[in-house]
Amino acid sequence: MRLTSRTETAWVTMAAIYLAAGLLQFTGCKPKAVTPPPQKVEVVDVTQQDVPVTQEWVGTLKGSVNADIRPKIEGYILKQLYLEGTTVKAGQPLFQIDPRQFKAALDSAKGNLARNQAALDNANITVERYKPLAKSQAISQQELDDALSTQRQCEANVETAKAQLEQAQLNLNWCTVTSPIAGIAGTVQTQVGSLVNGSNVLTTVSTVDPIRVAFGLSEQQYLSYMGATEMRREAAGGALELVLTDGSVYAHQGKVILLNRQVDVKTGTITIEGEFPNPESLLRPGQYAKVRAVTYIKKGALLVPQAAVKELQGDNQVAVVGPDGTVEMRSVTTGQRVGSLWVMDKGLKPGEKVIVGGLQLVKSGMKVQAVAAAPADMAPAAGAPAGGR
Repeated sequence: MRLTSRTETAWVTMAAIYLAAGLLQFTGCKPKAVTPPPQKVEVVDVTQQDVPVTQEWVGTLKGSVNADIRPKIEGYILKQLYLEGTTVKAGQPLFQIDPRQFKAALDSAKGNLARNQAALDNANITVERYKPLAKSQAISQQELDDALSTQRQCEANVETAKAQLEQAQLNLNWCTVTSPIAGIAGTVQTQVGSLVNGSNVLTTVSTVDPIRVAFGLSEQQYLSYMGATEMRREAAGGALELVLTDGSVYAHQGKVILLNRQVDVKTGTITIEGEFPNPESLLRPGQYAKVRAVTYIKKGALLVPQAAVKELQGDNQVAVVGPDGTVEMRSVTTGQRVGSLWVMDKGLKPGEKVIVGGLQLVKSGMKVQAVAAAPADMAPAAGAPAGGR
C-alpha cells in the first residue's frame, strides 16, 4: 500500500522524536539544578544601656489609721447615726445610747455641788466672824481652829462635787458615740437595741487616704539593699509601684515609711510598710496587691527583643548572623525583662545582629539575607523597668 505524503511526514516526525530520546538516554544528560536565593530574615543589633532592675512582693493593704469604735459607758443603743461604708469626719456622731440615766446622774451631781457650795459659803462666813473674836479673846483659839477645819473640809467637798459633776457631764456626752478620726466607717457589728459596754466593738473606721501596704522582704533582699552604696540606692529612686489584682498599675506612686525592728523567725522576712495616696478611695483595707520597686541599676546591660530568644529543651538560644550572612545558633543566659526586651547576661556582644523575624526557618551554618527590622522592635516599653528574677 502506498503512503500518502501526509502520512509519510507523520512517520518521519515520530522517528525523529524517538531518535532524540534515545540519544539523550545514551549520553546521560540531565537538566541543570536551580540554586534558591538565601532566606530573607529580619535582624536587630544587640544594644547596650543601663537598666533599672525591680523586685516584686505580695502586699496587704490597710488603713493608715484604724480605730475600733467602742462605747465608754454601758447602755442600750437607740439609734445608728451613719450610713455604713461611707466617709465620716472626725467627731461625727455614729451611735446614740439611751441618755436618761446619765441625765439624771448629771442633775444629781449639780444638786450635790450646790449643797456643798452652800456649806462652804457658810463656813467662810463663820471663819470671817471668828477671826476678830478670837483676836480679842472673845472666843477660844480652839473654836477658830475648828471653824477653819470645817472651811477646808467644805472646800474639799466642793472640789469633789465639781469632779462628780464633770464626770456626769462626760457620761452624758458619751451617750453620743462619735468617730475619733476621719475615714471610711465599716459595717455595724452591734445592732440597735443591744446593751453595750466598753468591751463591744460597734464598728471600725479606717483612714484610707493615704493608705498603707505591708509586705515582707527576705533577709537576702534586705541585706542586698542595705549593703548597696548610698549612691546606688539613690539611683534606684526608691519609689514604690502597686500592681492591682486585675494587672493594672495603680496611678499613684508610693514610698517606704517604716522598716520593722526585727526579722520574723518563722518566715525569715522583715516587714516593710509603704504609703500611697488614695484620693479616690479606690484602694481599701484588706486588698492584696503586688508591690514593685527598683532595687538597683544594672550598668551596661545587653538587650535583645524577646522575639529573638527561642527556648529549646530548657536551653535559651538566639540566632546570630555573621558579616558573611551565616547563621550561628548560640546558647545564651537570660536575665531580667525590660518591657518587650530581654537582658542577656551571657552569650552575646554589643553590636551583634540577631534574628527577630524568621527565626523558626533558620539553623546553624545556613546563609541568609539579613534585613533590618522595624525600629519599634527594639523600643523598650515606657516606664517598664526590669523585673527581678
